[in-house]
Amino acid sequence: MTLSTPRILVSGETLIDFLPERPGPLSEVPTFERRPGGAPANVAVALSRLDETPWFWTRIARDPFGDFLAETLDAELPDRFVERDPDAKTTLAFVTHDEANDRAFTFYRDGTADTRLQPGGVPDDALRELDWVYVGGVMLASDPARTATFDLAERARAADCSVVFDPNARPELWPEDGFAEAVDEMLSLADVVKATPEDLDMAGFEADDADRLAASVCEAGPHTCLLTLGGEGAYAHATDDAPWESGAATHAGYDVSVVDTTGAGDAFTAGALAALADGKPLDSVLGFANAVAALTTTEPGAMTALPDRDAVRGLRESQSN
Repeated sequence: MTLSTPRILVSGETLIDFLPERPGPLSEVPTFERRPGGAPANVAVALSRLDETPWFWTRIARDPFGDFLAETLDAELPDRFVERDPDAKTTLAFVTHDEANDRAFTFYRDGTADTRLQPGGVPDDALRELDWVYVGGVMLASDPARTATFDLAERARAADCSVVFDPNARPELWPEDGFAEAVDEMLSLADVVKATPEDLDMAGFEADDADRLAASVCEAGPHTCLLTLGGEGAYAHATDDAPWESGAATHAGYDVSVVDTTGAGDAFTAGALAALADGKPLDSVLGFANAVAALTTTEPGAMTALPDRDAVRGLRESQSN
């Protein structure tokens, strides 16, 4: 797929999600279904469905799973920064659900292709053409991908790009205290953070409400924090340094029939990024992002139900928010 220069670059992992046929612990689920995944891949494809097609910097194995992922991305995204690795395997993530649809992950990610992303894969001249760069927290768990991601964020800031960071806490991937240190370093480079309270708790932030939690994140560097709060919707906090209005905004979310929450946070991130790139105010950003996320939960898999703008508009109009 080819495209004129995008406004957004997404960077990070592309992997295989194995989704369970029924709720229960990994040891008791007999059958799983293969789906393309990885938070950055989900964000990139979601942006494309919303008519905001980004560049995507990722590294994919040349094994059968990697071929499947490459074909999936090729149908959705330009391939300028999609690298293939002939010497590594594809990361696998087995997802389990409890009866409340809360998820847990088991990763097979030792030396896989996405961990081998090298610094400098996106040159400075490309960054100067962009307005936004997204980075995710999973890439910070392993070198050289960690070094490559910090390098990208540093050079993106130097090129006057707005850096968006999703910590995306996955405890299975991190040694004790490593996650908090990595998040602290990335917050010094980020302009916008999208996170859950659970992400921030693992990163060492302590606050008993969304307002104080988001404000404490902004004190660490970013000018804007977007919090997703599950069934309670979403909250945004922006400082006076933000290029949009400062202050707080909330949105209660949408009522849909939830089938699978895998990728909902990534869909929210894509919706928020698309709305911010369009210059929307924070309350509209949250409404749009919540609608994208809600629609994504109505079918299994992170990419399966990613909506287009017409579907988002329809949900917002049907529920008048």
